[in-house]
Amino acid sequence: MAEDRKKETLETSETLPFIEKPFVISQKLKDSAEDGTGREEDSEDTSCGFWIFRGPSMQRFATEKMYVILYGLAGCVMTMTFAYFNATITTLEKRYKIPTKTSGIISVGNDISTMLTAALLGYYAGNGHRPRWMGIGLLTIVAFCLLTSSLHFLYGPGEDALKLTREFGQVNETLARQERDKKLCQTSAGGCIQEVGQWVPQVFLFAAQLISGVGQALFYTLGIAYMDDNATKSKTPAMLSMSTFLRMLGPAIGYSLAALCLRLYIEPTLEPLIGREDPRWMGAWWLGWLVLAAMMLIAAFLLFMFPRELPSSRKRRLQLKQNERRQSLPIKERSFSDMMKTVRRLSKNKVYVYNTSASILYFFGYMAYWIFTPKYIETQYRQSAAMATMAAGTVALGFSAAGVLISGYVISKYRPSARSMACWNAIVDFVTVAGILCYVAIGCEGSDRLNSLSTLSSGNSCSASCHCDYVLYAPVCSPDNITYISACHAGCTKRTKDALGRTIYTGCQCMDSSSLFSGTESQFAVDGTCPVDCFNEFLVFLAVMCFLKLVGASSKSTNLLIALRCMPPEDKTFALGLGSMVASLLGFIPSPIFFGWLIDNYCLVWGKTCSNKGNCWLYDTRSLRYALNLTAASFIFMGGFLNISVWYHAKNLKIFDEDESPKGSSNNKEVELKTMDSKSQEK
Repeated sequence: MAEDRKKETLETSETLPFIEKPFVISQKLKDSAEDGTGREEDSEDTSCGFWIFRGPSMQRFATEKMYVILYGLAGCVMTMTFAYFNATITTLEKRYKIPTKTSGIISVGNDISTMLTAALLGYYAGNGHRPRWMGIGLLTIVAFCLLTSSLHFLYGPGEDALKLTREFGQVNETLARQERDKKLCQTSAGGCIQEVGQWVPQVFLFAAQLISGVGQALFYTLGIAYMDDNATKSKTPAMLSMSTFLRMLGPAIGYSLAALCLRLYIEPTLEPLIGREDPRWMGAWWLGWLVLAAMMLIAAFLLFMFPRELPSSRKRRLQLKQNERRQSLPIKERSFSDMMKTVRRLSKNKVYVYNTSASILYFFGYMAYWIFTPKYIETQYRQSAAMATMAAGTVALGFSAAGVLISGYVISKYRPSARSMACWNAIVDFVTVAGILCYVAIGCEGSDRLNSLSTLSSGNSCSASCHCDYVLYAPVCSPDNITYISACHAGCTKRTKDALGRTIYTGCQCMDSSSLFSGTESQFAVDGTCPVDCFNEFLVFLAVMCFLKLVGASSKSTNLLIALRCMPPEDKTFALGLGSMVASLLGFIPSPIFFGWLIDNYCLVWGKTCSNKGNCWLYDTRSLRYALNLTAASFIFMGGFLNISVWYHAKNLKIFDEDESPKGSSNNKEVELKTMDSKSQEK
């Protein structure tokens, strides 16, 4: 792979080859620098701070190390936002009755805007003050956070959530009694549920994602280029490893923040009548967005402080004027025909084509887990949203960060050949396929049985006579451990309380046809789903997932180095940009939509309204487990064979300079590494 989405996109390390490099100095400026006339301008470009936040005391922070740390931390906060969105998808689906396919479309909004704007923004912003443009990009992420959270303040917690609080009955006891009676068997067909303007939140969420993609394009496209232009090439691997590690902490922290927020009820001032394990529980999804907006605002302010060019970079530039004379043509001498010639040249580069295609297939297959893993854990292993979020984020992504660090150390120390790297990429693909096949076997029999019996019990003629079509999902448990969709589906006619304060439904006439027992003593049900213990299976799944995260992350650096070295230097930046665009078009954008559609196909119980089928409350977990995992594994399996093709054609590919010292300390023997960022490290 694209931290730990929220899914990993490839970003360009510099602007397109037909665009002048931002810090290419014209001959006139070179001559003035030699004469000393450009000293004042250079001093302005290398001074730290802006407006009133400027002074000699800040100049000591204008260093490569400080930039890498701040860039990594800012990237960490950015990936936190995408991880937080992925972690709260299931809650948003419940609150705004969004099908999984639609939520998949919403989640790719940032990929669409990134794909459409990255080149354009790189063209104009790349020649300006890049740290400040990056700060503007982070401000758009602040807008994304505030827009998303504003839905809660515009629409409130929702009627479904309010009905499940103690305060709802205290405010209007008559209305509360009527709502409770709607769960019982009805003598006549009830009206459908009116949902006013439910499409507006979906448009709001998609628009917010589009805005975030613009900020992402600015931050990654310019940030890596700024790092590369202001650092010696020998330091690039270490700087890349450090910034990547910091950025990969973002998803873990983002998922942890989501777990904390989802433990609170959607309206924290009210007392809920259900527990967190109840599938109807909706956490305070909106709260974390306010925290993330504040953190991103601070990061944007700090990025604004960096100079246009670091002082150390200016010093090296003036010492290497002879290299500057070999820079590429200026903007006005580039043409569209030059770009098309580059495209044709790259299409004949077999290593580039196979490596890019293998990455796209891996992205397509694994995007399902980057985005829908919390949902998968909730439905398959009956864990709460907070527990699923914590497992998918904090625990698993910690292993991803470890995989990146270990692979970076091994590559720097042992300098493997291109064929060795391609071979390892293929091995990682096949190991991932084996792990996903293990997912198929790691099912929870109790959960599978629960869902099948729920559907069977709700589909008989008895429940049909109770007119339960538009009854809200409110599960009840029978004495023989069968969960019914609602008391209406069980044919219950009365409601009471037992000595423990539990809600008991009696006169449940539809139980005789499906119950293992007979007699009036079995015709009652307890509010809530029947207890199912899937914790042991969940732990096994978590262990396999962590192993796959560790192994999968180890191939990021090897895939990146092959992509950087398989093309001539003059085509490098455009090739990376082209690869990023194609990966978004064929991988990151269609994959969530496809797998969202696939998941919806195995829904058993929809929260139907007058206008649409709403969100899904219950899935056929057994069929979903087979279909989702086998489909994802097939794409990654095909990618493994393409990596074998990369191995075959990479026999003459050089990754490291032969005369480079082990430590890479000589400026004349530097490894020319430029980087691209991935969205999968963000999701």
